Amino acid sequence: MKRGITGHYVSISTVGDELARAFLPDPLPPVPPIEVDGRMGALLDQASTALGRLDGISSLLPEPHLFLYTYIRKEAVLSSQIEGTQSSLSDLLSHEVDRTPSGLRDDVMEVSCYVDAMEHGLSLLRDGMPISLRLIREIHGRLLAHARGSALQPGEFKRSQNWIGGTRPGNAKFVPAPPEETLAAMGALEKFLHDDPIITRPLLKAAMAHVQFETIHPFLDGNGRLGRLLITFILCSDGVLQLPMLYLSLYLKRHKSTYYELLQRVRTEGVWEEWIEFFLDGVITTSGIAVETAGRLLQLFQADRNRLNGESASVLRIHEHLQKQPVLSAAKVKEILEVSTPTAALGLKKLEQLGVVHEITGGKYGKVYAYSDYLAILNEE
Repeated sequence: MKRGITGHYVSISTVGDELARAFLPDPLPPVPPIEVDGRMGALLDQASTALGRLDGISSLLPEPHLFLYTYIRKEAVLSSQIEGTQSSLSDLLSHEVDRTPSGLRDDVMEVSCYVDAMEHGLSLLRDGMPISLRLIREIHGRLLAHARGSALQPGEFKRSQNWIGGTRPGNAKFVPAPPEETLAAMGALEKFLHDDPIITRPLLKAAMAHVQFETIHPFLDGNGRLGRLLITFILCSDGVLQLPMLYLSLYLKRHKSTYYELLQRVRTEGVWEEWIEFFLDGVITTSGIAVETAGRLLQLFQADRNRLNGESASVLRIHEHLQKQPVLSAAKVKEILEVSTPTAALGLKKLEQLGVVHEITGGKYGKVYAYSDYLAILNEE
């Protein structure tokens, strides 16, 4: 169904008194209501089943948090790549053992802040804080705390006009809500997230809230990354997922042009159904990939554990920790496992000899080892 424009334009003045038009979205839910039938109804059922299967992994895995450590970091890398960063998962993991790759310090720091923001938000939800403007601002403060946007009001809604594309609002591709309308627009979004004025199914809520957040663009920087984080937070907050194992950035990166096109067409044409079907396709695809990946990693861990039969207790403990943190140095092993430096170095060297890890720096000192087969599985996509 095409509804036409889903908001209205507001005239704004910019530098030099140039006139431009900013877009202020109507509050959610859309009018007329979303039609959940036909293909969308079938996709919604499939997506719900896929999420249920994905959520079931958390009860089957012996250590689900082993997967979460790296899944969260993979999502951080992909979401940041959509915004133009160049760092990889290996770069981020190397950074976390104090070996930031040369020339990528800013990119890796940006991704690292994303990880911190995600983990902080999930912690707040676990502690009982609802998704609210306070939570959103607090997460944003973490997202930009030490990254390139640290001078752009971290944790505060915009006080000056932002825009997307172009060099100024007058020639921009899209100009989001004006600063003076942002708080009210975000307040209306907060009500929708709390099922006011109507109760909304979590998957539909996440799909619509993401578009609304990106349309309001309430911060000067970091809106895209925070808007994608919001999807996972909604699904966890509403009890669809017990653990945050769904991340859509891989799907959105693969279909980046369609993603941005649909965001704009929802605003100008009201094609909510097209957007939601695209979103549900992403949930189905991404859930399937996550389930398959978890199964393959379990097989890898067991196969390598079998190869290590008869090895020392320290080697086995290092292998167990590599399942959570697949890039390690001897110093990090010493710190985490509370063993001596020689024990840590010998354990990593033994795992290298057995082909479980590979040294990735090529230097004589400060060596860093990667669980290569683990990273290869995660990097396939």
